[in-house]
Amino acid sequence: MSNNSNCTFEGVDSLMQTLELVIYVPIFVFGIILNAIAVWVFCFFFKKWTESTIYMINLAVMDLLLLLQLPFKMHATNNLWLPNKKHFCSFLESLYFMAMYGSIYIIMCISMDRYLGICHPFRAKHLRSKKSVRIVCSVIWVFVIVATVPVYTFREEGHKEFHCFHGFSDKGWHPVLIVCLEVFGFLLPALVLIFCSVQSIRTLRDPKFTSTPDRQAGVRIIYSSLCAFLVPFTPCHIAIFLQYLVRSSTIYECDTKTKISLFLQLSLSLANITCCLDAIFYYFVAKEVRASKDRIRMSITRIRSISGSD
Repeated sequence: MSNNSNCTFEGVDSLMQTLELVIYVPIFVFGIILNAIAVWVFCFFFKKWTESTIYMINLAVMDLLLLLQLPFKMHATNNLWLPNKKHFCSFLESLYFMAMYGSIYIIMCISMDRYLGICHPFRAKHLRSKKSVRIVCSVIWVFVIVATVPVYTFREEGHKEFHCFHGFSDKGWHPVLIVCLEVFGFLLPALVLIFCSVQSIRTLRDPKFTSTPDRQAGVRIIYSSLCAFLVPFTPCHIAIFLQYLVRSSTIYECDTKTKISLFLQLSLSLANITCCLDAIFYYFVAKEVRASKDRIRMSITRIRSISGSD
């Protein structure tokens, strides 16, 4: 335990001040542009919304909310905030976690919706509707807003300057909170996403179905959603669990603690790349919707030509 009292994280913090700028600036610029374009395209270009476009709009709005916190995170990394800014800081932190876990749950619901459409098409006709999707998205918004209320208790009252988005009190690392975060915030959505994705890919690749560009595009959409979820969110949730072990004194070696601190800050920074990865998802969904419109238009033209020849 003697190493614990002499342990310092100044080197990690100094390194992250540079790395966060390198990571956040391109994510913020490209993320804002891509998600703003996505909202504009889905809202104004596709006049008739589908279940997929409703999910995509909500996901893009979640991503924009998360991106808007990045300038504050960059400022807080390099500057101390005055004590009277603690409530504003807690508000920003709650918005950040609300957007992150809102995105996770929307991606999970998109995979479930696609799983129903691919694997259970007849049942999907009764379960899928624009009204049900709006209800699901509304429930997600209410859920993540309520779930992030405890963030307002993560900062201790005092008169010291502080770094926002850093240095949560022990309340932020309570065992019950960490278990709920890991299980309901990541593991459960990840298992649902993986199950739905595997089943959907198996169905699309079943030999009894003719291979078509639409089916191949469907497989690419599924892989892109898996990538947009697992790549950013898996490392940071592993790091959160390891940091919990540090805060609970299960891990106390100084060298290990500094490595975990670096891993946590770096993985949380890189998790924001999901805001750009989701743009790949938007592209495939937009292409899918356009393909559906083209098929409908071609079908109508064919019917008219047959009627005219008769």
